[in-house]
Amino acid sequence: MDKNKIKGILLTTIGAACWGLSGSVGQYLFDVQMMDSRWLVPIRLGLSGVLILLYSLIKCPNSVFLPWKSKEKAITMLIYGLAGVSACQFLYFLTIELSTAAIGTIMQDLAPIFILGYTCITTKRFPKVLEILSIIMALLGVFFLTSHGNITTMTVPPLALITGVLSAVCVMIYNVLAPKLTNDIPVIVAQGWSFLLGGICIGIIFRTWTIHYIPNLYGILGIIFVIVVGNLCAFTLYISGVKLIGPSKAILYSFAEPLTAAVISTLVLGSAFTAFDALGFAMIFTMLWLITVSK
Repeated sequence: MDKNKIKGILLTTIGAACWGLSGSVGQYLFDVQMMDSRWLVPIRLGLSGVLILLYSLIKCPNSVFLPWKSKEKAITMLIYGLAGVSACQFLYFLTIELSTAAIGTIMQDLAPIFILGYTCITTKRFPKVLEILSIIMALLGVFFLTSHGNITTMTVPPLALITGVLSAVCVMIYNVLAPKLTNDIPVIVAQGWSFLLGGICIGIIFRTWTIHYIPNLYGILGIIFVIVVGNLCAFTLYISGVKLIGPSKAILYSFAEPLTAAVISTLVLGSAFTAFDALGFAMIFTMLWLITVSK
């Protein structure tokens, strides 16, 4: 295994683990600090974008405005930043607010199914046998996670299921576009603009300034954590890894995210974790493995 591949695996794994930690802290902010995702996410994205772009002006000043040098690159930047990164972040935290960090992160890991669908459409081919099996495993995994094996009950709110699936679609969007966008643009520049655009747009859509909330000291520390670990570290590390090993392989190692979130949510935040949850996790991990093996 060459050094770039090892580096890519490490970057994606650490980045995913940072997301898991951030998701767990996000659950704490929603459950204990009573924050609103419509208030937290725009602030988180906006501040992250400003900090990253200020750093970029120092480290690579000539590259900061590269995303806007051509119409094609600007369109890619807008889709990547708004429909990919920013929408994913909002839907991810909304799913956590509606359920738990573990559910929010595992729902995001359905992204390979959508990446597979995109690949089949763009290459004009039908899914392979292993790929079809992976889809079945993913659906069964979601079934056990959301119903605990009883089709008449739903342990996860339907809205959380919808937002979780949509967040996975957004993950597919930024995974597919990341290599193209960062081919001649530094990763930190792409991330900085993505966060800033998302913070502004989501803030305007939900009129964040009308949501009256004043965090206490622990709330402020939590916000700092999700900004530094969940945005500045996680996205930069993960997208750098995607650039080295590609989106399909990176998705496999991103399973560190739900594992981290599940452990923290269960041991620290006291969220329930049953045998059905473990079975659902195992099936979705099997889905990731099958997709990788089939390539």
